[in-house]
Amino acid sequence: MLVLKHLPISSFNENVAYIHKDCVAYNTEEIKALSKIEVHGGAKNIYAFLQVTDSEKLVKPNELALNDEAFQQINLPEGANVSLTAASNPPSLNSIKRKVMGNIISSSEYGSIINDIIAHRYSNMDIASFLVASGSFMSAPEVLSLTEAMIGDKLIKWDNENIVVDHHSFGGVPGNKTDLIITPIVAAYGLPIPKTASRSLTSCAGVADTMSVLCNVDIDENSFKNNVRENRGAIASYTQLDISPACRIISSVERQIGITSLEHIASSILSIKIAAGVTHLLLDIPVGVNARLRTTGEAMRIRKLMEYIGDMLGIHVDVVITDGSEPIGNGIGAVLEARDVMKVLRNKDDAPEDLREKSLFLAGRILEFDPKLRGGHGYQVAKEILMSGRALEAMNKIIHSQGKSSQPQLGHLTRDIVAENSGVIEKIDTSRINKIGVWAGAGKYQGAGLDLVKKVGDFVEKGEVIYRIHSVNSTDFAFANSVIDGHSGYEIVNKNAY
Repeated sequence: MLVLKHLPISSFNENVAYIHKDCVAYNTEEIKALSKIEVHGGAKNIYAFLQVTDSEKLVKPNELALNDEAFQQINLPEGANVSLTAASNPPSLNSIKRKVMGNIISSSEYGSIINDIIAHRYSNMDIASFLVASGSFMSAPEVLSLTEAMIGDKLIKWDNENIVVDHHSFGGVPGNKTDLIITPIVAAYGLPIPKTASRSLTSCAGVADTMSVLCNVDIDENSFKNNVRENRGAIASYTQLDISPACRIISSVERQIGITSLEHIASSILSIKIAAGVTHLLLDIPVGVNARLRTTGEAMRIRKLMEYIGDMLGIHVDVVITDGSEPIGNGIGAVLEARDVMKVLRNKDDAPEDLREKSLFLAGRILEFDPKLRGGHGYQVAKEILMSGRALEAMNKIIHSQGKSSQPQLGHLTRDIVAENSGVIEKIDTSRINKIGVWAGAGKYQGAGLDLVKKVGDFVEKGEVIYRIHSVNSTDFAFANSVIDGHSGYEIVNKNAY
């Protein structure tokens, strides 16, 4: 037996155990570093990847140390007696090998893979192998099987609610925080909208990041349900709701390797929404040259896939294909996006018109899930709710119920990016703008990002400000400045030259 110790080390959802090279209970010469082990002693056994050290400051010969993730799962106090045994590779890894070879794998195989991921039998490298193998090709039935497996065992139930709605964007467009305007409009109308949101994977801010500027999004299931019942709406990070646990683990690995596939995104969206008890989902698929989906044909393929899975799993999916050729709103980054959202809700004269109109269009589509509302009337009803101030009132109720945040500051390190020539802004490279925002620190710091002063169609004079960089960290600020010159992401055309 060994004595349990907690090492406050986070390994990005990977369980890691540490023993001393002179361990009193095990011969470390027979153990390879990173070999898989099973730790015994808690209510349930946990799997971990073993590291051997010669530092008694980390772990003594009579101790077994666990990192944050593993210590939380074993649910034992420090000093408890534990033991370990070697753990063989999970059989489901053979299914991944078959997928690498280009085979279609079965529903039961996807179930086994996801169960082993949730049980932490996979290393992050194993998960990355699964993502790469399945990302290269998946049939529609395979995506359905993956979605079913990722839903998990826990479902949030909404008793006495026949229609439970939500909205999700397929992403790839900077700004575009329509969710935070749609939710209070729909809540003010009276349809229940339990908005599950995620944090940024590769963008300047996820919906949860932006909403966290305004209020606490890390609420548990009871608070989430109570807020929806009382206010008809809530906006929460799905990771704190204990639903679809595989999505949280897989997303962490996707963030590390920088690879996502459209099929995986589709499966993740639907599994989270179904687990959250949503019955009617509006899916926004932006299409643009530099968006996540670049052609209408590609968008139609994903639309049909999402509708097929929705039909098979009992969730009504309404898909709209929208323009993703330029950023939506003026702010890129959590604080700046929250500013835009509140300007729209407060009906300010300088509120971004594109964000306002897209939000009204999408909110109108959701309102039309209500059979009492005639088709085509949703936009006007949504507009009346916004203009009357009812949407702002609903948003304030959501904010105060979830716990208002202290106001974070906008990044104090700034640089104005100016037009290199006079003319009309012809295009904005959304991918480039997103990268510049990330380089400036957006995604890490709420106050970092870009404030877009000019948009497509605007005329600018040479030397006029087109956008402003905001950074919180001097290293990020210096890096963003070092890579931006000559590549601002804006294409300005002098119409008189033709």
